[in-house]
Amino acid sequence: MMIDYRWTDGRNEDFYKFYLKTEEYYSNIVGGLKNREAFVPYNISESISDVLIAYASDVAVGCAGLKAYSDSDVEIKRVWVDPEFRGNHISTYMMDALETKALERGFKRAILQTRPQMSEAVHLYTKHGYEQIENYPPYDELDGAICFAKWLG
Repeated sequence: MMIDYRWTDGRNEDFYKFYLKTEEYYSNIVGGLKNREAFVPYNISESISDVLIAYASDVAVGCAGLKAYSDSDVEIKRVWVDPEFRGNHISTYMMDALETKALERGFKRAILQTRPQMSEAVHLYTKHGYEQIENYPPYDELDGAICFAKWLG
């Protein structure tokens, strides 16, 4: 299967569709939007500066983004592959590309937040050398979050 990867930003229409899909998925995991309302303001799609979208035959099948957190840290956001396209190493490629882009932009460390029940995501991140860290703000105030980090370079 041929996958084409394209860089864009958080205002991209295909990325916004993934944003809506992932919002629904995350809400379902935790028993409804009411159980994750505090997380929503930190995941607005337009705030994500660098977005990588994976396309199969010009159909968007995956996405991942970067958002500056500090001068040295960049946050990885919205790593997602449509379920029917999982198992094709799309997320692996996107994680590698995100880290390369982060280094090019001068960031020293990649950080991210997920939830323990997202076992596939936790496996992806730990397989890529991310280690669980103490939750960083704002996730240090939000129940159900776990955070990971990896020094780049």
